[in-house]
Amino acid sequence: MVKINRVYTKAGDQGQTALVGGQRVPKDSLRIDCYGTVDELNSVIGLVRTALDDSAAGDTLSPIMARVQNELFNLGAELATPDDDRRARSPAVVERHVQALDAEIDQLNDELPALKSFILPGGGWASSYFHLARTVCRRAERLVVALARDESIGEQALPYLNRLSDALFVFGRWAALKDGRPEPLWEPEST
Repeated sequence: MVKINRVYTKAGDQGQTALVGGQRVPKDSLRIDCYGTVDELNSVIGLVRTALDDSAAGDTLSPIMARVQNELFNLGAELATPDDDRRARSPAVVERHVQALDAEIDQLNDELPALKSFILPGGGWASSYFHLARTVCRRAERLVVALARDESIGEQALPYLNRLSDALFVFGRWAALKDGRPEPLWEPEST
């Protein structure tokens, strides 16, 4: 059980923060940017879950998104832990999390019409928030790719973010379908 007695420590007032294990780093370090963006993604998924309260897709997708929020918190903890030994004993995303997303993508994608154009974000509140979450997820993935070039990360961090962005795309399409909202399609300007 985590117990937080106070919100501020004043330890970050000079632009530094501590990683899990105590190592002090600048707040603009790539590792901090990675888990900060994962935290941002988790916040956007909070918006998704709120929008799902008024969506026909909510009964199916809300429990999935609740699980994903917990998995993202695990991923954030994993990214905040640079030491391999300590990380091995901490919460993490693992292969079964990626496999669960694969199964959910396949199940819901089977109900969707084939794509005949690129989709623009829209299709109702729930769908729109899924598309926002997808773009934040892709940014998190790009940052984690950069981090992985120079530092150790968990084995499933990149596969998880990659699959989650795919899932968020499918979930957004499925929410629009269930809500009876048309998906805006890209109409390229002819030259």
